[in-house]
Amino acid sequence: MGTPLTKQAVADLYFLEHRAKVLDLAAFLDRFDRASEPGGGDFRVQALTTALGLVLDGQPDRARRVLELWSDRSTEPIAHAPMKGALGAMPIDAKEHR
Repeated sequence: MGTPLTKQAVADLYFLEHRAKVLDLAAFLDRFDRASEPGGGDFRVQALTTALGLVLDGQPDRARRVLELWSDRSTEPIAHAPMKGALGAMPIDAKEHR
């Protein structure tokens, strides 16, 4: 295994790619906020914005903690899937009741 990159090297290599991702995320949240449906939000968007707090908290293991936030830790099978495919996040209140 080679020598780890310096912080400067990491920034030089990856900053523009991740700058674009942050801009894309901001544009998504702007579109969501402008959507015509009144009332609350979507649990997936709530999970995304909650994850942003973990990303910005300065604590280690951000990626692991974000994945744990979004993970379904249930072990019992469900009777009926709400849709075909994954939802990408669990409702925050559903996680609190396990």
